[in-house]
Amino acid sequence: MPEAYAVTAATTVMMAACCVRLVRRNLPALSYLRPSLRLLCTAAKQKSNSSSLEEGVQPSEQKSEPPAPDKVLLEEKGRLEEQLKETVEKYKRALADTENLRQRSQKLVEEAKLYGIQGFCKDLLEVADILEKATQSVPEEEISNENPHLKSLYEGLVMTGVQIQKVFTKHGLLRLDPVGAKFDPYEHEALFHTPMEGKEPGTVALVSKVGYKLHGRTLRPALVGVVKEA
Repeated sequence: MPEAYAVTAATTVMMAACCVRLVRRNLPALSYLRPSLRLLCTAAKQKSNSSSLEEGVQPSEQKSEPPAPDKVLLEEKGRLEEQLKETVEKYKRALADTENLRQRSQKLVEEAKLYGIQGFCKDLLEVADILEKATQSVPEEEISNENPHLKSLYEGLVMTGVQIQKVFTKHGLLRLDPVGAKFDPYEHEALFHTPMEGKEPGTVALVSKVGYKLHGRTLRPALVGVVKEA
């Protein structure tokens, strides 16, 4: 039995020595395999990282494009905003038109108040002209205490004419007697042109009939004679 144990131990030692020799022989090959294994591990890690990045980017890209219901709501919002803008513009234009109409109506009402008596004033102008002609037709030498009735009548006509002019002025009716003034075609009507020494050409030399203005508007132009160059 001791001999058998000795043989077995020797055999084991020999096999271990063979294994050691084989390992030593194969160590260079294993050293070559280590870098390739490292490269494989690095590639695997990079691949996993890129896949994780792609997975992280895809949701963000998907978030940039809203789903279909949100897109419809955005389009409807834009359409409603355009309609609101158009409605506001129409409302502003309507307000402007209404304000213009109000101002025109107010101006027409004011003009009606001012010039509503225009026809009545024209009729009264004829009465004032008659009174003026009546007073001018009385000779000054006849107005004396020797003719008390004529004098009283003359003074009554003069007072009536003065009172009429006061009433005219109160209602905006002004008398135009432009002797020596520059001829104005908006206020004067030229009956004739005549040369006259000492008068500037284009001025009024004679007033045949006085004119009147109602609140700045010519109601009746004055009939005049205009000076012309000799």
